[in-house]
Amino acid sequence: MLKVGVFGVGHLGKFHLNNWKEIEGIKLVGFFDPNNDNAKEVTEKYGLKRFMDEDKLMDACDIIDVITPTNQHYEICMKAVRKGKHVFVEKPITHTLQEGKNLVNMVREANVKLQVGHVERFNPAYLAVKDLNLNPMFIEVHRLAQFNPRGTEVSVILDLMIHDIDIILSLVKSDVKSIAASGVAVMTETPDIANVRIEFNNGCVANLTSSRISMKKMRKMRLFQKDAYIGIDFLEKKTEIIKLKQPEDENVFSFDIDTPNGKKTIAIATPSIEPLNAIKLELTSFVDAILNNKPTQVNEIDGYLAMEVAHQILEKINNTSILV
Repeated sequence: MLKVGVFGVGHLGKFHLNNWKEIEGIKLVGFFDPNNDNAKEVTEKYGLKRFMDEDKLMDACDIIDVITPTNQHYEICMKAVRKGKHVFVEKPITHTLQEGKNLVNMVREANVKLQVGHVERFNPAYLAVKDLNLNPMFIEVHRLAQFNPRGTEVSVILDLMIHDIDIILSLVKSDVKSIAASGVAVMTETPDIANVRIEFNNGCVANLTSSRISMKKMRKMRLFQKDAYIGIDFLEKKTEIIKLKQPEDENVFSFDIDTPNGKKTIAIATPSIEPLNAIKLELTSFVDAILNNKPTQVNEIDGYLAMEVAHQILEKINNTSILV
């Protein structure tokens, strides 16, 4: 039985509590949160012990789940790792790049498991295609959200776009060649809307747009590669694949087109999407990595690399953007 302690029981923290309760082999020991309103609600609703001392909670647990504001991630994670505890930490992994480097090195030395909460890796729409032969050469992403003051202590890059940065870095097996970016701070002191172009050494180009001041929500990624187009709708949990039809393709809509090289058959497939709970799936995968001594699916290096690109984007924006 793995014992879990939760740091931060705000909006997302409560989702974690609900899912931890459903995972076999897990015992929730308690939580730490300085917010008395959050603590009172969780104590009454979940019957969970509130710890007033961080060290005592860590000492009583095998796993520490960190869902605090980003600027608190590093201190909590480092303390837990030093105590030999496994750590699940929400994205972004830390507040600064130096903190991220320190944490990566400490995790390696301590020989513990750390997973970063890039939950879109577990979105059923993405899982439906991630095992295909994906080799995108052009990627287009739109991630738009309505304004919510919660989470605005960081820029839209670290709040929203970092999800897509993480997925793109996992898909494109090449180093970043160059980054161009522009962004505007509208409702907060950091960029609320941004457009980014990332070029990779292998020729792949990714265009990303993120906004947290939109009238409608959108979370779409389009992948273009040789002979195929893949569209992923993370919000609606839908996926479509358009490609040249292969002999093994069955039960797909298809039509013929004339090309300079003769007639070709285009196939349109819509993979079935399983109704999965992404948060539960990422936490379950973390537990599985601990119990079976396997690599975590989004490890500390993945988390650091995504944050490194995000900070390069912020540096570009700081040099070019106009604050409203």
